[in-house]
Amino acid sequence: MTTARQLMTAGVDCVGEGDTVLQAAEMMKQLGVGAMPICGSDDKLKGMLTDRDIVVKALGAGKDPATTTAGELAQGGVVYVDADDDAQLVLRRMTEHKVRRLPVIDDHRLVGMIAQADVARALPDPQVGDLLEALSTD
Repeated sequence: MTTARQLMTAGVDCVGEGDTVLQAAEMMKQLGVGAMPICGSDDKLKGMLTDRDIVVKALGAGKDPATTTAGELAQGGVVYVDADDDAQLVLRRMTEHKVRRLPVIDDHRLVGMIAQADVARALPDPQVGDLLEALSTD
C-alpha cells in the first residue's frame, strides 16, 4: 500500500498566518510555487494560500497586500491527509475537493505536500487519468 508519506514532498515552507499577503507573494516567487500552506505560531496548519487567492481575494477586492495578512485569506476548513493515509484516500480527497495540492499532516504538524505531479509519478495511469479528469471539470 502506497501512503501519503511516500507520495509527498517533505520539507515544506509555510507562510505565517500573520505574514502579509505581500510577504507571502514574495516567498512564492522565491520558491517558484503557486500555493503555500499557512501555519500558525503553533506550527499547525491554518489554511492554504494560492496565487489566485492573492489576486482575487486581496487585490481584486481592493485590499492592501502590505497590510492584509495571509490568515485573513484562510477561510473555511483545510483539506489535508494524514501521512499514513493510503494513496486511494489521497486521490479521493483531491478529486472530491478539486485541489491540485494537498498538505500532509503527522501528529498535528505539517510534514509535506502532495502535488498533482507527485501523484502522476507514483500511481498507475488509470488512477492519474481519473484525477486529471476530475480536476479539469467544473
